[in-house]
Amino acid sequence: MKTVDNYNFKGKKALVRVDFNVPLDAQFAITDDTRMRAALPTINKILDDGGAVILMSHLGRPKDAFEEKYSLKHIVKHLSDLLHKPVSFATDCIGAPAKTAADNLKSGEVLLLENLRFHKQETAGTESFAQELASLGNVYVNDAFGTAHRAHASTTIVAKFFPNDKVFGYVMANEIANINKVLNSSEKPVTAIMGGAKVSGKILIMDNLLDKINNLIIGGGMAYTFIKAQGGKVGSSLVEEDKLDIALKILKDAKEKGVDIYIPTDTVVGDAFSNEANKKTVDINIIPDGWMGLDIGPATEKQYAEVISNSKTILWNGPMGVFEMSSFEHGTKAIAEAIVTATQKGAYSLIGGGDSVAAINKYNLADKVSYVSTGGGALLEYIESGSLPGVDAIEKS
Repeated sequence: MKTVDNYNFKGKKALVRVDFNVPLDAQFAITDDTRMRAALPTINKILDDGGAVILMSHLGRPKDAFEEKYSLKHIVKHLSDLLHKPVSFATDCIGAPAKTAADNLKSGEVLLLENLRFHKQETAGTESFAQELASLGNVYVNDAFGTAHRAHASTTIVAKFFPNDKVFGYVMANEIANINKVLNSSEKPVTAIMGGAKVSGKILIMDNLLDKINNLIIGGGMAYTFIKAQGGKVGSSLVEEDKLDIALKILKDAKEKGVDIYIPTDTVVGDAFSNEANKKTVDINIIPDGWMGLDIGPATEKQYAEVISNSKTILWNGPMGVFEMSSFEHGTKAIAEAIVTATQKGAYSLIGGGDSVAAINKYNLADKVSYVSTGGGALLEYIESGSLPGVDAIEKS
């Protein structure tokens, strides 16, 4: 893999795509700087070599023009504090403001460009826009895994203008290495835990995983589609009526491939989608009318924890229930704790996908698992297809 470790940046101006899409409050203060901190090792490697750093990123979803609330100028001071050095700011990512600032940049200095998505050419992947970005530096570094599944100008197209000078930053390299560790693991049994609301968003992932795993654990809202497909009564639980056949096909394919598939046997139900709802635990196949499944039950928790405990490689994507509500978080928390226990016993655990990451952070367990992925959509697409536009742009061209 071509990474910043294989490259000497002395005297170079490195154009670095980072993911500084951080949440800001009403006063433009950063409420979570995890993504910024993740990029520091890459930035510091370039500076330590004697290079200069030109950072480019998007922030939010502006409508193809300047919007105050999406300006990256709001993060400059915090970035300076993190790097312990001043960061200069260009009021645009192309044109005279960017070109002048980049031309004047000296070794050891850092420049942040304005939000790429103030130009519609960024998401359109316009080649001339990518070429303008490329003209600012003489080596390209992609360290934005969270956007690597998009063939945008700054994540993919720009790489073609650096035929011999393009590498992955540490975030990208670590993400790819850790996902490949799960997908190509010889440490068996391999267990995938799939949760979340819908089967539809996970069909391709489950299809691709069946050739690589020994156990597939199903939880969350998608479980009720599997139950109904098999003739169970699910009350008013979330069901994708048009995906019943697909659920049955996944069960059939798993059986043919020798994958043990686990579906909840009991569920915690509520009489409303509310933290204050009346709740009780019932057999998942006979949920009463007017009640909806909102979490896995204690018998399921116990069974799942046992499977996880005996696993050597674990991928977790998606919660077991509505973990945002304290009344229905027990199953998700129990799975998170079971993964931690297995990790302590020597298993390798990868947590990926927004809600799973949110859950592992909610319970303060992120440092007790092997790896927490920063890219939800990118991680899932990599599992689905085995590659990403932003990865291929560096590895295959």
